[in-house]
Amino acid sequence: MKNPERILALLSEDARLTPAQLADMVDSTEEEVAAAIRAFEKNKTILAYKAMIDWEKTDKELITALIEVKISPEKAMGFDQIARDIYSHRQVESVYLMSGAFDLTVIINGRSMSDIARFVFDQLAPMEHVQSTSTHFILKKYKEQGVNYDPQQFDEREVLI
Repeated sequence: MKNPERILALLSEDARLTPAQLADMVDSTEEEVAAAIRAFEKNKTILAYKAMIDWEKTDKELITALIEVKISPEKAMGFDQIARDIYSHRQVESVYLMSGAFDLTVIINGRSMSDIARFVFDQLAPMEHVQSTSTHFILKKYKEQGVNYDPQQFDEREVLI
């Protein structure tokens, strides 16, 4: 199959596309596309299929925070094991190794600000290699993973004063 990465690009935009629909889009057969998807799932190129939810439109309260974490890794351990220890907590949505003033960015979801504060105070900050944390609460999401939360387009006729 030529250009199997095109299947990945299309699925990253809409994971609900069927192998038949994808086959039409990449000029291939449904069987070839289904086999490519199975291979991508098996080798963990495709990690998950998820729906993006705008939780503000539901009754569920959900607070998101970005936490900057400075760590002191040991030679044998490195950043990877510390990141694993952090992302093993159910509240943790994402963990990224960063360049710059801090080492890891941790994205966490909680029911309230105090829920997130308890996680930082009780779970994250006391970890052996964590030197410091700085927590930033997300006040409003405008765009995430390429999806606009506010689809309202800017009207060029509006006058800004």
